[in-house]
Amino acid sequence: MSKAVISLTTGMEDPERVVVAFLVAVGAAETGHETLMFLTKEAVRLAVPGVAVGVACDGCPSIEDLLKRYDAAGGRYYVCPICFNARRLDADALIPGAEINGTVPMWNWIGDQPATVFSY
Repeated sequence: MSKAVISLTTGMEDPERVVVAFLVAVGAAETGHETLMFLTKEAVRLAVPGVAVGVACDGCPSIEDLLKRYDAAGGRYYVCPICFNARRLDADALIPGAEINGTVPMWNWIGDQPATVFSY
């Protein structure tokens, strides 16, 4: 089974985009795909506890519930170190499954296997 990589550049300034990215990530992880979200730009803030909260739209699941489902399904996050450090965020306070890692670790995670990639 191929791996899934979801690249997300948007944070809570566009919560509907965040929800869509997490729905894709949750779907991949819950169906048995090894799944990695690569958070860049403003999305790095989502790796800080208490940021990814709320409901983006009528009928949308809460962002907190999507994060819980993603974590329960074994989903992981790589958080761009350049973007994270540029925002002067605390690397000692990350949500479960998140680690500061850039593009080389992401490619190492993918390895020689096929990967399905989504970008938001």
